Amino acid sequence: MATRMLRRGLPRVPGGEPWPPGLAVTPGAAGSDAPVPAAAAPPAAAPATSGADTPLEGPPVQAHSTSGVSAPVLNGSAARGSTSVRRGLPRVPGGEAWPPANAAPEGAAPERAAPEVIAPEVAALASTSGVDAPREEPSAPQHPTSGVSASEVGGATTQRGSSVRRGLPRTAGGEPWPPADTEVVERISSRSASPSSLDERADAAPVSPDEQGDAAPVVDATAVTTLTAPALGDPSIPLPAPRTVWNGSAPRHVAATAPASDRPRPTWTQAIAGLLGAAAVGILAAAAVAFVRALLSFPFMQDFLAAFPGEYAPAVAVEPGFAPWVNWAHFFNVFLMVLIIRSGLRIRNEKRPTAFWTPRGDPKGKVSLTIWFHQALDILWLVNGVIFVVLLFATGHWARIVPTSWEVIPNALSAALQYVSFDWPTEHGWVNYNSLQQLAYFVTVFIAAPLAAATGFRMSGMWPKKAERLSKAYPIEWARALHFPVMIYFVVFIIGHVALVFLTGFLRNLNHMYASSDAVGWTGFWVFVASLVVIAIGWVAARPLVIAPIAKLFGSVSGR
Repeated sequence: MATRMLRRGLPRVPGGEPWPPGLAVTPGAAGSDAPVPAAAAPPAAAPATSGADTPLEGPPVQAHSTSGVSAPVLNGSAARGSTSVRRGLPRVPGGEAWPPANAAPEGAAPERAAPEVIAPEVAALASTSGVDAPREEPSAPQHPTSGVSASEVGGATTQRGSSVRRGLPRTAGGEPWPPADTEVVERISSRSASPSSLDERADAAPVSPDEQGDAAPVVDATAVTTLTAPALGDPSIPLPAPRTVWNGSAPRHVAATAPASDRPRPTWTQAIAGLLGAAAVGILAAAAVAFVRALLSFPFMQDFLAAFPGEYAPAVAVEPGFAPWVNWAHFFNVFLMVLIIRSGLRIRNEKRPTAFWTPRGDPKGKVSLTIWFHQALDILWLVNGVIFVVLLFATGHWARIVPTSWEVIPNALSAALQYVSFDWPTEHGWVNYNSLQQLAYFVTVFIAAPLAAATGFRMSGMWPKKAERLSKAYPIEWARALHFPVMIYFVVFIIGHVALVFLTGFLRNLNHMYASSDAVGWTGFWVFVASLVVIAIGWVAARPLVIAPIAKLFGSVSGR
């Protein structure tokens, strides 16, 4: 009596078990009336009849629609097994499915001319699975895919073979998988049993067909397949394979890693070159100081310094001292300039803004929150500058920073030479600035500031889009080319201004700028320290979390 295991494929429904169900088909003896599970027998199946040569009535059993295996014709004639080989993927790109269509299954049994009577239960099962109805063979059949011969062991059949069907290689250019020395061991139990009892009955003594009696076994089987190979080791351990799953364009649960710096670390040669460059700059500076001091020791330079001491009397009488509005304008100017420079540098380095600002009634005017903050600071800075210039001309203090004579040029040169030689010119800032200071303040207030405003306005969204002639006359490329160098000028001016304030008597100078006093005391110093604290707070607070609520008062703020 031959027992045959149906080859199982993919499930018919998502999450289901492989199709067809894992059943072992065993042809019963003639006259057997053993029960058949409802899942295996169709509703219209007729019970088995006694008599070995009684033909079965009914239509022939058709081949399964997907398996490609024909079923025997149950019309009382000889049951002819026509088993075709299941074809898989081609072995070469663009080739036909493997094996060829005319290939015969390995180890297939020869055709039998003798008639056989097959139980209707088994025939019904074969009609649904597309597998030939089992029949007694003179030799044990081989596995349809692995080519492993089977040996009957009573109620259980143990299939063993020396080789398995080998497929495509796992790596390009490698040998077919699995290795040639891999063996297959399939243990099929013909009785429904728990998984724990399969191993016990697999090794039990063989039972002959006569000892089984008339009762046919229940058609319920469980297949246990184990691949063993010397190179594989423990079969329960999955095969090693490289990870091919991609986390996606925007992973949600990826561990945050510190971004690698785009700037490469300098090598030892570059570091040494940097140190040598800094030393060269220091040497050149010391050489310049020594050269200027030597130059000023000549008699003709002494006469030049006597004729142009570094300042001249203004053509318009100016009241000495500084009014409180000058001190307040000076503080607001420093505060706004620091934040403007910070936001401007952030705009240049910001590739993906985190927040955006859109004006009311103009959805096309959407800009990043950093740009809005920069432009808002510019407006406040311009308002403060306009107030300062208006009061400057209203009080007559404009003559302190506006040159009124061509003597300003040689006096400015004289003051510069005295600064380089570290022999400071006489300071009378409470009454009059020296010519170098006057030129620096004039350029800053009346040239650099308007130029920064004009270039910034050209690049902003407030520039009229329909003014084509004006846009052609003043291209935006010009504004972009000038705006950043103007910012560099302000940075250099602030550094030089602060350095000279501390090097030329910082207590008196700080009292001039923050306390409106010409005395030498600490009042102006502490006011200066308090202003630095306010500027530091503004620097830290200049972030979207603080800026967004303020920006919402003038438009809408949205995320990325």
